[in-house]
Amino acid sequence: MPKPFHNLEQEKQQRIISASLQEFSEKGYEQASTNQIVKNAGIGKGMLFYYFNNKRELYDYLINYCFDLVHNGYVQQIDLSEPDFIERFRQASMNKLTFFNENPFVFNFLGIIMLTEDELLPHDTRKKIEQLQQIAYDSIYKDIDYSLFRDDIDTQKAMDLIKWSMDGYREDISQVYKGEDIANVNMEKLTLEFTQYLDTLKIAFYK
Repeated sequence: MPKPFHNLEQEKQQRIISASLQEFSEKGYEQASTNQIVKNAGIGKGMLFYYFNNKRELYDYLINYCFDLVHNGYVQQIDLSEPDFIERFRQASMNKLTFFNENPFVFNFLGIIMLTEDELLPHDTRKKIEQLQQIAYDSIYKDIDYSLFRDDIDTQKAMDLIKWSMDGYREDISQVYKGEDIANVNMEKLTLEFTQYLDTLKIAFYK
């Protein structure tokens, strides 16, 4: 982390990060404008380049910032001691929904990173992506109790269908509440509705 930026007050750091994530996630690296970033952040352009030598340095900082945020704020919150695949995925989906609403541009920004051509990303960045993907995969699939599934179905296909169903539900909810303050979302109602869908999946796939 650039030292001057690290020493900047937290509120101004967050304004710069949020404005930068929004610009890069909406326009990609090449089309992103530092003029728009400083305008949205409410700072002078000279100040931005005092903290970061150039647009690329800012971009690389955001990559590491988002990786750490997703790892600490989402992936590490998944309970690996829960052997029930649906219950573990329920927890992960609700965590992801909350995280997405609190950090709306992070997943969009990382989505762009994932689609970037290999030659445009440094080797250590590509390696960090692969490590994060593996950690997330292990967090969902490691030490699952497969005996819960019915004997007459393909367990892997059932798990894929469950995952797609939950991802689709989360995406629908994210669109419905897009731009809403997370504090205004009725999480109790949302959780109850989600639990009802999970109960249906359990009837379909579990013994």
